[in-house]
Amino acid sequence: MEKFITIADEDFEEVMKYFEVKTVAKKQNLLEADQVCKYHYFVQKGLLRKFFINEKGIEQTTDFAIENWWITDNIAYEHKRHTSFFIQAVEKSEVLYISQDNQTQLLHVFPAMERYFRFIYQRAYAASEMRMKYLFSLSKEAFYLSMSQMYPEFVQRVPQYLLASYLGFTPEYLSEIRRKLIS
Repeated sequence: MEKFITIADEDFEEVMKYFEVKTVAKKQNLLEADQVCKYHYFVQKGLLRKFFINEKGIEQTTDFAIENWWITDNIAYEHKRHTSFFIQAVEKSEVLYISQDNQTQLLHVFPAMERYFRFIYQRAYAASEMRMKYLFSLSKEAFYLSMSQMYPEFVQRVPQYLLASYLGFTPEYLSEIRRKLIS
């Protein structure tokens, strides 16, 4: 939070009362398709992914969240709707989560948190825009190379089949790209 807003230590303790903490096992789902999306998740430790299952029955990863990142199905969360996404732990993870009702109360009691969440949503939207730009303007090889240069630790940390799903190609094609880059 200190990155975006200033908050006193005693207020921070009060802010944290609006959140719950959960440890999530590897491959455990926090959200499943057809459930109402009730929570916004913050990763304290670990790695989460958001995905859907396409018409061919294949999992398509759309987002990841590592330490200090947020993840949810924003539309379903904001409108208290059923989701078509899953949110799953890629690694054993520790998350904070907040319900929409608690978030509304939090923003009322601590107006500075409105600024914090605005920055979070702006950054998430900007990241989504850049991903779309890369998907449509770069070759698959260039997209992977760009990701590996901008986020080398992330690319090494995420299993190859999930990274391929996120980048929009098969694990086999990603292996081929990696082989070309090594040789």
